[in-house]
Amino acid sequence: MAKSKFRPLHDRVVVKRIDAEAKTKGGIIIPDSAKEKPSQGEIVAVGPGGRDEAGKLTPIDLKVGDVVLFGKWSGTEVKIDNEDLLIMKESDIMGVMA
Repeated sequence: MAKSKFRPLHDRVVVKRIDAEAKTKGGIIIPDSAKEKPSQGEIVAVGPGGRDEAGKLTPIDLKVGDVVLFGKWSGTEVKIDNEDLLIMKESDIMGVMA
C-alpha cells in the first residue's frame, strides 16, 4: 500500500484483512468455501480525522500498522493496486489488539 496514491478522507481508515487459520486445532483443513471472512485486519492508511459541531478537527486514534477488530459486515470492499481492502469509518472498529 505504500506505493499507492490513495488517501482516505475524514474519519475513514483502510484495512487489510488478516486471513484466518486454514486448519482446525485437530488438523482438519477448512476449504475456502466454508471459511468465514476474518474480522481482524491491519490498518494500512488513515484519514486526517472528522470534524465536530464547531468545525474543529478531531484526530483519529488509530495509526498505520495497528491490528484491529471490526464487525463482520463493516466497511466497503475495494480493490486497490490488485489488493483486496476495506474502507470503513473509525467508529466501525471495535478495538485495537495489544
